[in-house]
Amino acid sequence: MVDLLIVGSGLFGAVFAREMTDRGYSCLVLEKRDHIGGNVYTKEIEGIQVHRYGAHIFHTNDEKVWKYAGRFARFNRYTNSPIANYHGEIYSMPFNMHTFNKMWGVVTPEEAQAEIQRQRQSRFVEHPANLEEQAINLVGVDIYEKLIKGYTEKQWGRPCDQLPAFIIRRLPVRLTYDNNYFNALYQGIPMGGYTKMVERMLEGIPVQLNTDYLQQRDYWNNQARKVIYTGPIDAYFGYSLGALEYREVRFETQVLDMPNYQGNAVVNYTDRETPYTRIIEHKHFEFGTQPKTVISREYSVEWKPGREPYYPVNDEKNTALYQKYRQLADKEEQVLFGGRLGEYRYYDMDQVIAAALEAAEKTQL
Repeated sequence: MVDLLIVGSGLFGAVFAREMTDRGYSCLVLEKRDHIGGNVYTKEIEGIQVHRYGAHIFHTNDEKVWKYAGRFARFNRYTNSPIANYHGEIYSMPFNMHTFNKMWGVVTPEEAQAEIQRQRQSRFVEHPANLEEQAINLVGVDIYEKLIKGYTEKQWGRPCDQLPAFIIRRLPVRLTYDNNYFNALYQGIPMGGYTKMVERMLEGIPVQLNTDYLQQRDYWNNQARKVIYTGPIDAYFGYSLGALEYREVRFETQVLDMPNYQGNAVVNYTDRETPYTRIIEHKHFEFGTQPKTVISREYSVEWKPGREPYYPVNDEKNTALYQKYRQLADKEEQVLFGGRLGEYRYYDMDQVIAAALEAAEKTQL
């Protein structure tokens, strides 16, 4: 018998377990996979920390969260500066003066702003009904056609004119030559990988791998005074109201006998014809000098129950369905639902840590 059973060893579960253990409560962590860390899990291949579930760049403006993460990892100075490849043309991301110079030959911010405004006005819609209209309203036709349309349609598996406008509420447009994607005060990658960081969070806390809580839920519930569940909320209720929708990411990872494949950690392929959305070259996250390199091609695919959910599809239909599950969850007095899957929302890593810290602060037995 333990005080707290934490289902899932991702960031939410690991932070919550650490906090409650430090408060004197007994905790047990159950993990369905054969490793800890959830989707931030990294595995060493050829001396390179490979992000097995997609690139994770830690960034935050929250000093409390930054200091907290720093208890368990030393962060390097990595700055996220992805580039876009459109049929072999290379553009800076986010959209900045490098992008505008390459696309239109403009040199000054005034010239760039004038061209964006001209293109916006050519197809401006006062009340955008879909993502395509919203994107053109924000950045004009050329940027939309080359750098948004193909990538977005691959990512969501739907034409842009069939996607809701709110997916792109705003797009970063910088009239400077700054290639830093995030406007965050703190940014970096844990040296030695995220798995090492989560291991330190869970130090001294029992973890049981390869254990599916939902298969023996009644048994496990009787082993703890309270359960913290970070799995899919609809799965917890047996999909009784229907399945929430996600996008899934499939990876093709290769070890290449060369020191440098693409010269950047992240390259987005924004044309529709290239089947993958981006290529990650993992060694560049830690400025690696290994003789070999590891790359991962990412493919966005439609999710099906039983497979690994990644990104919640937070459209009106799914949000309404989640609210119904939320009402059921609120009646589960013994269970706290948390994290990306438990709350059916996209979380950045700093937001996960902040939410777990807040939940731990409020939890009393």
